Amino acid sequence: MSDLVVVTCALTGVLTNPAQHPVPVTVEEMAASAKEATDAGASVLHVHFRDQEPGMGHMPSWDPDVAEAVIDAIRAACPGVIINMTTGVFGDDISGPEACLRRVRPEIAACNSGSLNYLKIRRNGQWAWPPMLFDNTVEKVQRFLDVMKETGSKPEFECFDVGIVRSVAMFAQAGMVDGPPEVNLVMGVASGMPADPRLLPILLEHVPEGSPWQVTAIGRQEIWDLHRATAESGGHLRTGVEDTFYLPSGARCRGNGDLIEAMVGVAEAAGRTVATPAQAREILGLGS
Repeated sequence: MSDLVVVTCALTGVLTNPAQHPVPVTVEEMAASAKEATDAGASVLHVHFRDQEPGMGHMPSWDPDVAEAVIDAIRAACPGVIINMTTGVFGDDISGPEACLRRVRPEIAACNSGSLNYLKIRRNGQWAWPPMLFDNTVEKVQRFLDVMKETGSKPEFECFDVGIVRSVAMFAQAGMVDGPPEVNLVMGVASGMPADPRLLPILLEHVPEGSPWQVTAIGRQEIWDLHRATAESGGHLRTGVEDTFYLPSGARCRGNGDLIEAMVGVAEAAGRTVATPAQAREILGLGS
């Protein structure tokens, strides 16, 4: 196990209401939050884009002009940082993510790697939102991989369930990806894998050999046990207000800087050294 660990900050996510939670929305807020995260130790920034119209910051945007403005501001505020761009969309139309990928050409792009009934239930038995299928067929994955190859963006394969992890290994066997695929184990979505450290050893048996891997843990204070297990098992680390608003103490964070500071503490307690962006590029097999 290498002592070097790549720390990713998930800056904002999808749909979370900025009137209720400390999520950055505007170009200026995104750049400021990115700087807080990188100053605290993040070398990779996972970026979603929000609607910039007044009162619409809780909604996503696939406007390439918005994407360009956000990424340019982040790169100016955080020289050398690695950009990891979201691509997730429901349905067959991927023209929005395609346009943004071609405009900003991130070094890494998320590639959702299998379909999932995306569900959440409230305590009263009512759905938190109408049940929906997050559809990611092999054909759709291949179309994303084609544009990622065109833009020089390395795919990060997002895996929400055990079968999806196993599918990524088959993608590699089928020649859909060059070299060991980068794997992100997304744990804590209500209808996907639980954020349970006991599941981690089983998952690692199915991560392709030689693949860099990380865990995205979604939840509250309880997710920090999983982060600790990930650090101790040689995985890379991710947190940010897309994933949680809670620190290991149970207190609510003020923003991304607080969460990354806490994650660096987890890494160091496990005997890991936080990688610089240059080191992260080497670990993840990115170009200079």
